[in-house]
Amino acid sequence: MSSSVILTDPSFDAHTWHGHVEIASRLVAIRQAITRSGLHQQLQHRFPQPAAEALLEAVHTPRLLRLVRQMASYGGGQFDSDTYVTADSWDIACLAAGAAVGAVEAVAGSSVRHAFALVRPPGHHATPGQAMGFCLINNIAVAARYAQRQLGVQRVAIVDYDVHHGNGTQDIFYDDPHVLFCSTHAAPFYPGTGSLAEMGDRVDALGQTLNVPLPFGTGDRGYATVFREVITPALQRFQPELIMVSAGYDGHWSDPLGPMMLSVDGFAALNQHMLDLADELCDGRMVMVLEGGYNLEALSACVVASLRQLLGMAPGPDPIGAMSSPEPMEEIEQIITTLRARHPLLG
Repeated sequence: MSSSVILTDPSFDAHTWHGHVEIASRLVAIRQAITRSGLHQQLQHRFPQPAAEALLEAVHTPRLLRLVRQMASYGGGQFDSDTYVTADSWDIACLAAGAAVGAVEAVAGSSVRHAFALVRPPGHHATPGQAMGFCLINNIAVAARYAQRQLGVQRVAIVDYDVHHGNGTQDIFYDDPHVLFCSTHAAPFYPGTGSLAEMGDRVDALGQTLNVPLPFGTGDRGYATVFREVITPALQRFQPELIMVSAGYDGHWSDPLGPMMLSVDGFAALNQHMLDLADELCDGRMVMVLEGGYNLEALSACVVASLRQLLGMAPGPDPIGAMSSPEPMEEIEQIITTLRARHPLLG
């Protein structure tokens, strides 16, 4: 079995807001599921360190960081109806970004091949200058930029299979030719970005953004087809030195927010695609960073299955099962055909 690291901390529970779906119970459920699974002794556990503000400023404006810090110092508040800050949120957001950075360090600096940063709040909606969509700091972007600037990683691929488009990650790297950002997401859906036409800056990074907006009801078969026919050839052409995954599990059929039909087995199939690509392209180096997922049973089951795979094991039986529903395969095939005709990495 391969050596894998998880980075998490009970301190993340301090960022929580009564009545919100993104609350402490998400990580509590994950920790309990890991204990029940028997994986606890097989994983290397590392406690994260807060990311220095200079690392945050590599992807965010000083104004945004000041606003988050000030709002926390005042006891908390809300950026919008979705995105809250508590008195502890500045420290927790720095710790979450630091966990993602620690995951990259673990994979780049030792015999560890895989790492999973089990963090909250999530990050992929946070743009350079705006907190939104439950997200304060873009954890995976901070870690990817750290890999570039501090660890000398020349080409980073970020694959985001959260049910929502990772608009913040896209914005941060839109003009960076050394980062390939790929997103599969429900469309039309929050935050309304992520069209096929968004392919990267036309002057500096055309083709370094790959969006696959999927119709509601896409499930295991549709996602597997997209990963096989779109994500895989794009990464093979890009040749990353590190693969990072924005692991959002809100595409599960039971999730209260997402309109997709993935099962735990379906997510495991996506992760296997990523692990196989990491083995093929970058000596197995892959980092996962937790994003969404709001049905606690599904979220914790998906994380446990993912961790089993990172350890070189089969994902195990799906404890929830699939929801039988016809998939919009004709529309999915049309999206794939359009991407093949238009996207520079697929032509």
